[in-house]
Amino acid sequence: MRARIGLIGGRGYTGREILRHLSQRDDLELVVASSRELAGQKICETAPELETDLCFEHVEPGDIASFNLDGVVLALPNGAGAPFVAATPDATVIVDLSADGRFSDDWIYGLPEIYGREVIRGAKRIANPGCYATSGQLAVAPIREMAAGPAHVFGVSGYSGAGTTPSRKNDLAALADNLMPYALTGHIHEREMAAHLGVDIHFTPHVAPFFSGLMTTVHIPIIGMSTAGGCQDAYRAYYENEPLIEVVEEIPEPAMIAGRSGAMIGGFGLSGDGRHLTVVSVLDNLQKGAAVQALQNLTLALGLPEYN
Repeated sequence: MRARIGLIGGRGYTGREILRHLSQRDDLELVVASSRELAGQKICETAPELETDLCFEHVEPGDIASFNLDGVVLALPNGAGAPFVAATPDATVIVDLSADGRFSDDWIYGLPEIYGREVIRGAKRIANPGCYATSGQLAVAPIREMAAGPAHVFGVSGYSGAGTTPSRKNDLAALADNLMPYALTGHIHEREMAAHLGVDIHFTPHVAPFFSGLMTTVHIPIIGMSTAGGCQDAYRAYYENEPLIEVVEEIPEPAMIAGRSGAMIGGFGLSGDGRHLTVVSVLDNLQKGAAVQALQNLTLALGLPEYN
């Protein structure tokens, strides 16, 4: 028995990666992929790994129920998915990659390595965390009970994080030999991290001239740790049974994780007085930062194996 899946928003980088990951699952069947711009084009031209004769369709919210879907992945901009959510039958699982449900009590926040899997199993409305928010939370969560003040998160992402709509943040000429800070205050991922971790966060994002990959360098004032090795041991224990999270001694870099499904956490610099920890987390913004996490949430909600 294969679960019937729909993808709403298949044109962007994340939609492309979701299609690729669906091709690796025998228990998930793509029934429909919606894209206004690609309507009529064969899906296999965008995702050759996916053996299907289906074409992209322009799907209106009112069409959703007719596909008899078990699960829907919404890969739409913030605010654009509400009509699809309203039109989707209550029994159908929705995984929303936008920020629309991340602060709502009506949605489950799906970061299984930190907030557990039991709340996701059987859930029908799941908010996929943001890419920066995933990386930052992975870096802070094991030590959050020892936090003695706000965590400062310095984030750098490849330009695929800016999406396909032209802007300065994905303009290769503007990015060449450059590092571009943006959203210096009030970034939504700052609020997202703080809301779910219960730790004050100060976040500054930047975009760099590489395609995919994301790094957060996190500075946390802490109490209760005396050695960097002790910090590293705490992280290893926290993620001991998490196959997608690798805790390393060295400082990880975005190039080490680009194209891979998981995340790496390392560095573990502890100040001489033991009061300030710096840790680095890297992941691919299109993978664990988006598509891989969406598939984790979708399969858990449907009662299917989380990993291929």
